[in-house]
This record gives sequence, C-alpha cells and structure tokens, in this order.
Amino acid sequence: MDDPRWLSGEQLRAWRLLASVLALLPGELEGPLARHGLNYYEYSVMAGLSDQPDRSLRMSQLAEWSNGSLSRLSHVVSRLEKRGLVCRRPCPEDGRVTLAQLTDDGMALMEQAAPDHVASVRHLVFDVLDDDQVAELDRICSAITHRIGFDEPPPWATDRS
Repeated sequence: MDDPRWLSGEQLRAWRLLASVLALLPGELEGPLARHGLNYYEYSVMAGLSDQPDRSLRMSQLAEWSNGSLSRLSHVVSRLEKRGLVCRRPCPEDGRVTLAQLTDDGMALMEQAAPDHVASVRHLVFDVLDDDQVAELDRICSAITHRIGFDEPPPWATDRS
C-alpha cells in the first residue's frame, strides 16, 4: 500500500480555510433570507424558477439546478406550494413530466428577498476581494468543479444575466 500523500503545511492551512468557508458561509447567508421566511435551499429553488422565461422548470432540471436530489426538491416544493409560492403542473409536451412554476406571490417574495441576499453575498464575499482576487476565485472554483466532474460549470453556477 502506498504511503498517503499528506498535505503540506500551506496546503493544510488553505484546506482548513476553504472548509471553514464551506461550513460557515451558508449559515451566514441564511440570516437575511430567514427574514423573508426562506432558507438558502428554498431561495435557490425559487431563484432557479425566477430566471426562466415562464418561471417554470421540469422537476428533474430544477433538482440539478438547485444541486439537490429529486426527493429533497419534492419536499421543498411541497412546503413552497403550501405557502402559495410555487405550484406543480403537468408538462404540456409530456404529461409524464411535472413542472414546478413560481407563482406571482413567489415572484413577489423573490423581488423582496433578492436584494437582501445579494447584499449579503457582496458584504461577505466580494467587498473583501479586489478584481484580481475575484478573477482568481473564479479560476480556482472552475478548476475544482471541473475536477469534481463538471466539464461545464454546474447549472447553478452559470451566469444567468
């Protein structure tokens, strides 16, 4: 058996910092969303829908977009349906497929919550980085997502503007 390739001191420090960001950032982003009655995953699901021309996606596409399983997505969509923020309907092209659609109330909530979410992202991430660091962060994250198995950026990480 080969000896493990231990991390160097510099690599270990960088890894621990990255692990800290991965652990701490989602909780920090949840605070402002909680004021709107949303958690981060619910917001991600609704954001995926809000970006579509008709505010709807196949459940399987939405699961991929929001980086969740179909089971987890189904539970979240059920909660959002009960609040009148999302509805499910059959796909007109294929009745075997279910679409999730953001309702008018859901879109109104997104329009209220999005500025607070963007302000949090800006405050926690981008306000502490200069333009060169943002470009480097992009390169680093692209390399890691490629290694994980995404030849293209994952759907939730693409520029939707």
